[in-house]
Amino acid sequence: MTSMFDLAPEAPVVPVVVIEDAADAVPLARALVAGGLPLIEVTLRTPAALDALRAIADGVPEAVVGAGTVVSAAGVADAVGAGARFLVSPGWTGRLLGAMRESGVPFLPGVSTVSEVVALLEQGVDAMKFFPAEAAGGVPYLKSLAGPLPQARFCPTGGVSLSSAPAYLALPNVGCVGGTWMLPPDALAARDWARVESLARGAAALRAPVSGR
Repeated sequence: MTSMFDLAPEAPVVPVVVIEDAADAVPLARALVAGGLPLIEVTLRTPAALDALRAIADGVPEAVVGAGTVVSAAGVADAVGAGARFLVSPGWTGRLLGAMRESGVPFLPGVSTVSEVVALLEQGVDAMKFFPAEAAGGVPYLKSLAGPLPQARFCPTGGVSLSSAPAYLALPNVGCVGGTWMLPPDALAARDWARVESLARGAAALRAPVSGR
């Protein structure tokens, strides 16, 4: 199966989006894409999330939109039915992992311990979300995993900022990071899509694509 890291390898940052009003979904997605961040994770945390995901999938073909905060097999089915092209979970169970695998789209199950990483590798899964990244040990923790578990690749999310992202992206076992700093609440409230685009452009410039990573 295609890895999520292969969907848009030139994009170092995945915006983690919480959408309260589905009417904002398309202009928000267009601003992120225009800024160079085509991978967009719409979290399933609000009543508008599935409608927002569907609107982006239908209205912004340049975007690679997926669903985050997927915590159940029903959530997997709902997200894929709404057009999600990838799935991200904060953690995983056997049942959830099975549903994500059967969905046919790339997925990132969440981990925060070495045992969870090893358990996923035993299942043939080597692409993972590291969450909550900063609280779980941050850059030093992931750096320490690169030696014994070089086959595992991560998307750190949770507390990652513009200032900390470059250190994560410099690690050989990090394929991208997830963040929200390009989506400040005041800009979203004001529907200031130009500001979102500008912040996205800054995030997209954090790392030039590196062949073979």
